Amino acid sequence: MGKKVGKLIKAARTAADLTQEKLARKVGGGCTANDISLAERGEKDLTQAQLKKIATATGVTQSSLIEAAKSESKTTTKKTTTTKAKTPSNANTSMKVTSTEKKLIELYRLADSDAKKAAMNALKGESGGLLEGILGNVDVEDVIEDVIGGLLGNK
Repeated sequence: MGKKVGKLIKAARTAADLTQEKLARKVGGGCTANDISLAERGEKDLTQAQLKKIATATGVTQSSLIEAAKSESKTTTKKTTTTKAKTPSNANTSMKVTSTEKKLIELYRLADSDAKKAAMNALKGESGGLLEGILGNVDVEDVIEDVIGGLLGNK
């Protein structure tokens, strides 16, 4: 593994609003915040199982992390004479996402903090109160009743 995977891990972790410590707890298996820090800097290789858990915890595709790790291990064995310009640490990193994932990212960026929290909970399977989280203090039953009434011509 190297810096490319490390940058992907860091981008995914920060996008998921997780600290290195929180991510390490989600990965489990003895993984520490220091391990995450070292991996993000390209100084530690993580197992495929750990990469899969990181992908699950951060909401990125497992294949994006694993393929990046595989491609880096292949390129490190080859010697090249070309040099790349160093990427600034604050530069955006890229990863492959589906069109649905892209739309989710766009909507997430536009949402307020309450909607973001509700969406994260829904994606984690903790969707209790999802509509209430999105609609705020609005009575969901009244909204549903109004919509159905409007469709049936009662209002």
